[in-house]
Amino acid sequence: MDFVAVNVLADKELRQGIKTYANWPTIPQLYINGEFIGGSDIMREMRKSGELQKLLKNAGALD
Repeated sequence: MDFVAVNVLADKELRQGIKTYANWPTIPQLYINGEFIGGSDIMREMRKSGELQKLLKNAGALD
C-alpha cells in the first residue's frame, strides 16, 4: 500500500495551497486515490456510518 503524509503545518504556503486546491478551509484533509473526501468532521461521520471503511477497503488500504 502506498500513501503519502505531508506536514502542511510546517509550511505556510503549502498549508494555504492545499486549502485552495481542495476549496476546503480546514486541515486535515483526506484524499483517497487522489479524490478529496473531506475534513475531520466528514471523516468522523463516515467512520460512524461505515462508509469510510468501505472506501479504504476498496482502495486497498484495509484487509
